[in-house]
Amino acid sequence: MSSMNYDPLHYPYPSRRHTVFSRKGMVATSQPLAAQAGLDVLRKGGNAIDAAVATASCLTVVEPTSNGIGADAFALVWTGGKLRGLNSSGPAPGGISLRALAGAGHKTIPPFGVAPVTVPGAPACWAELSRRFGKLSLPETMRSAMEYADSGFPVSPVVANRWQAAFEVYRAQDGKEFQHWFEAFAPYGRTPLAGELWRMPDQAATLASIAETEAESFYRGEISEKIDSFFRRYSGYLSADDLAGFKPEWVEPVKVGYRGYEVWEIPPNGQGIVALMALNILNGLEIGARDSAKAYHRQIEAIKLAFSDGLKYICDIRKMKVAVSDLLSEGYAAQRRSLITESAVDPLPGDPPRGGTVYLATADSEGNMVSYIQSNYLGFGSGMVIPGTGVALHNRGYCFSSDPEHDNCLEPGKKPYHTIIPGFLTKGGDPIGPFGVMGGFIQPQGHVMVMVNTVDFQLNPQAALDAPRFRWTGGLNVDVEDSFPRHIAAELSRMGHHITYAAPDDFDFGRGQIIWRGKDGVLAAGSEPRVMVRRRHGRQGQARGGCAAHDTPPRITLNLAAWYGVLPRCSFRDLRAFRPSLVQNHISSQKALFFYGTYFPLDSIIKS
Repeated sequence: MSSMNYDPLHYPYPSRRHTVFSRKGMVATSQPLAAQAGLDVLRKGGNAIDAAVATASCLTVVEPTSNGIGADAFALVWTGGKLRGLNSSGPAPGGISLRALAGAGHKTIPPFGVAPVTVPGAPACWAELSRRFGKLSLPETMRSAMEYADSGFPVSPVVANRWQAAFEVYRAQDGKEFQHWFEAFAPYGRTPLAGELWRMPDQAATLASIAETEAESFYRGEISEKIDSFFRRYSGYLSADDLAGFKPEWVEPVKVGYRGYEVWEIPPNGQGIVALMALNILNGLEIGARDSAKAYHRQIEAIKLAFSDGLKYICDIRKMKVAVSDLLSEGYAAQRRSLITESAVDPLPGDPPRGGTVYLATADSEGNMVSYIQSNYLGFGSGMVIPGTGVALHNRGYCFSSDPEHDNCLEPGKKPYHTIIPGFLTKGGDPIGPFGVMGGFIQPQGHVMVMVNTVDFQLNPQAALDAPRFRWTGGLNVDVEDSFPRHIAAELSRMGHHITYAAPDDFDFGRGQIIWRGKDGVLAAGSEPRVMVRRRHGRQGQARGGCAAHDTPPRITLNLAAWYGVLPRCSFRDLRAFRPSLVQNHISSQKALFFYGTYFPLDSIIKS
């Protein structure tokens, strides 16, 4: 069994937490109640796959501003000594086309309404993961999600903030079809306040139906009939036939070798190969010292070259004009690598030889590990909610191109370019663990930065996430975080990069989690420090870097749940005195306290 080489006490960047260690299981995600749901399943005898499904379904309830029942999903699953990929993204409806959109008055694909809705894949993903690899029944696995929807949950501050932002977005839309969003998510004429107990009984009933029928009701039953009726009523495109014909696809993950490790992603229609192409380019370069202009320059240039190819060639893999193996070939990587000099370049796609979202990671004591991601794309998605179900449908069709000559052009039955990507790391065929960075088009950039921090600079998982990030936004333009070293930014500017410092409260640089497994089976995890609410200072809704800004709104505090982790011995009074405003007001039935985003079994705390 391989392991990572890092110092768990070395934190070169400001951090709000240390790496968390655990023996029997770990759940890392963006919301403490969802992390607890996954941990509860592990305690009941479920495995990491059950925990992933429990966490994912719970996130649709407690963080509806980022994902929902009407989302898409992808997963990388390590079990039985093998890594498997599950693509549960849906295709465009059979009745949609550029001509049909033009007939409805749309010159391009709109972000909201009935037009950008593709077949949702998340419910089928939960059912398929549970059926093939789970130990518990789907109703038992999804119980926490149903209970929170039915009995209520306290809304977190950032979710409340984004909920209100969505309210303003949908209020500005024309069309009676948007009224159902307000009926479901603002039934009192307003959105929930931070800390308010919020119930969603319609969503509870829908989750129960999905669990009891293993998602059959969603695709070939009562819920699908309601979806079909809704789209008929509002002259939409999604139909019962589209839903009935959908099944998630088990796929072979793709990889590149990177300095003795193997980095894995889901193949297209997702953008994971952008990260792999960039790492393949970097693999033939000396990266430079940590926190040096050379290291950042080479990462930026590799990402630019990889992204220019990805944006041109990635689409439904059945429609791609270039083979994935050609894009990931050593020869093509060398060709692209030769374009990197000591100066910034404005990238163009190459010619290879022809041959925002929620993320979670789970692990258990049996060796199973899951890297999972699901998203409604733009916040709540299309603004379309099926009456009486609580199902908010995503708007992933907005990622199609309206250019009939583009590889990613909208076609009926075709899957769009997808931004959400789970990652996984192995060494010599042995699992190291899952990782992911959510946030639209920042995701492959985040994956590259996390891998460089982990492999090249040997940072522990928390420090690998803490490190300052950049965000390539096109051409020579690069945004950097407020914490990015000024002297490095100045040197990058001299190299020709157009550097812009983001506002201190700009948190659109991705949010992620990592779980690594050591030789002795001990799990080590890190979770994102980029957690504060973004205030745009009069720029509400302004897009920085294209889709990245409006793809994934800022998220709630990112959290870890560790079962029997190595935890400090301290008193409850000490915890409260440290920063009581960050203590979550939730004590589970398993007698546990969430503090500062980390799960603490109460037997490790001396009450006083």
